[in-house]
Amino acid sequence: MKKNYTIYQVDAFTREKLAGNPAGVVPDARGLTEGQMQRIARELNNSETAFLFPGKEGEYDVHVRFFTPTREVPVCGHATIASHYIRAMELGLDSARVVQKCGAGLFPVDVCKENGDYRVVMSQGKAVIGEPLAQEYQVRVLDALGVTWDDLRPGCPMASASVGSPKLMVVLNDLDKLHSLKPDLEALKELSGEIGCNGYLVFTLHPGEEPLVHGRMFGPANGVAEDPVTGIANGPMGAYLVQFGLIPTDGDEVRFTSAQGEAMGRPGAMEVCVELEEGRPGEIRIIGDAVVAFQAEITLDEE
Repeated sequence: MKKNYTIYQVDAFTREKLAGNPAGVVPDARGLTEGQMQRIARELNNSETAFLFPGKEGEYDVHVRFFTPTREVPVCGHATIASHYIRAMELGLDSARVVQKCGAGLFPVDVCKENGDYRVVMSQGKAVIGEPLAQEYQVRVLDALGVTWDDLRPGCPMASASVGSPKLMVVLNDLDKLHSLKPDLEALKELSGEIGCNGYLVFTLHPGEEPLVHGRMFGPANGVAEDPVTGIANGPMGAYLVQFGLIPTDGDEVRFTSAQGEAMGRPGAMEVCVELEEGRPGEIRIIGDAVVAFQAEITLDEE
């Protein structure tokens, strides 16, 4: 027996088609096996594809599973933005709070209707910030990235930050250097298993400017050489900046814009918001736009 499935290609963290971070979204994945979902993700070849299933009354509104071209991952920022953009569009939602279940737990997502379009706010909880990486591993990270100690921004420790998918934070002092990186992806992949991080967010800081951050994210351990705009890395990066005193912390929260994807020709950006708890990082939110690039239909045999 055959069944038709609608697939959207959505560009997240942008309102410009063919920019930002592309994600596949299957808004009704009921009937798909895990193997079929993996093959669809491989076929689309985005960094992640999201598959949506009905919620459970009283617990969550929607269950989302995320697949890279090679494996399932617990959570994904840009594909969450894309998923809820499509879900809001298909259901004709007004502004609403939605509870999403995924491999990393339950997350509230706010859909904000503005001028006939939607912005999506993903709450990511609190980040876990690791201790500075041992020097022997720092040396190997630098070698794999093709940079030296002098390329690092002073006072910015190399440490992991995570809201369910750990990324190593590496802060450079020069934007041109960032954009010219040609890392050894196999070396980064090998390191990932040893240091417990599945990606590397390499970025520069620009105090007093917007965007405050320009970044690149390499994730070969997840089958993604470079990700254009990464919500699940930029959110905890905000907590990292607060934790190590790298950003002013007056008031109840810090909020800034982070740009990514420029070096890939897919520029995008998001707002990062970190609540402050006595000067320490608290709850994190990322805020992003999205746009549908195209829509398709696939017919598969039921397995």
